[in-house]
Amino acid sequence: MMKLFKPKFWDKRDRVSLFSILLLPLSLIPIIKIYYENSKIKKNFYGLKTICVGNIYIGGTGKTPLAINLASHFKKRFKTYIIKKNYISHLDEKDLLESKNKVIFEKTRELSITKAEKKKAEMLIFDDGLQEKKINYDLKIVCFNSLKLDGNGLIIPAGPLRESLNSIKNYDIILINGNANKESKNFIDKIKKLNPNIKIFTGKYVPQNYSKFKRKKFIIFSGIGNPHTFSDTLKNLKIKYYCYKKFPDHYEYKEKDLQKLKNLATTKNCELLTTEKDYFRIKKSFRKNINFLKVELIVDKEKQFYKHLNERL
Repeated sequence: MMKLFKPKFWDKRDRVSLFSILLLPLSLIPIIKIYYENSKIKKNFYGLKTICVGNIYIGGTGKTPLAINLASHFKKRFKTYIIKKNYISHLDEKDLLESKNKVIFEKTRELSITKAEKKKAEMLIFDDGLQEKKINYDLKIVCFNSLKLDGNGLIIPAGPLRESLNSIKNYDIILINGNANKESKNFIDKIKKLNPNIKIFTGKYVPQNYSKFKRKKFIIFSGIGNPHTFSDTLKNLKIKYYCYKKFPDHYEYKEKDLQKLKNLATTKNCELLTTEKDYFRIKKSFRKNINFLKVELIVDKEKQFYKHLNERL
């Protein structure tokens, strides 16, 4: 998996950047790949209930928090596992998932399914995998961030999309995370034109442990898909910070990185604060004196959301 800072032109919704135009020919590569996979690969069917939580906008859409929410709900009724493909750069997400649920983390999703069958699983929640064409999921959920949405609407590398927005026609549910705004309302209208039958829900990240940070000042840092979501959350909570050090998505922190941060915090008489996902990416021996903000994804109209899921499974 790639580690990257997203270029700003990916999210320019008002106009197409010159960089995007120059990169458009390269965007044909993922389009051709997806077309080939759809036409050549036979989908497999499994005797398990399966929900895939994925995205088409790369990174920072809330897949993992939603997978945790779903697993917490369904494990009350079914023997439930979260399936996460074994990317070394995603060990942070694996650790976060395992802190709350049973997780299977194999090189391929098919191997994970085989392992789940041996464990007599009844429900599988896939954290990512919409672009996996070998598996016919019972339900396919696409996550978006309310500020980023589909970015400039173009496919990587000209834009932030892993596949065309037209792929929405093949999916069942959309969850838009974050506060509603004019652009997100327009985006919902656009989605409904592409797929009138798709169900659209919204959700929000709710901080859980923020009260203890109220009277302190921090150096904050993260390596997440949409870093602004972290700083915006802290501003809304009126948590003070001196500066924000941003790293690439899924960044593997080295001891020297953390030592620099700790030295800066000491110099500025601050403490360190990061996201829960970043915290799990740090080696245990380096975690001393690093705080993390714990958040939970809450789905609006949750009863309706799960009623719809239960009707479809």
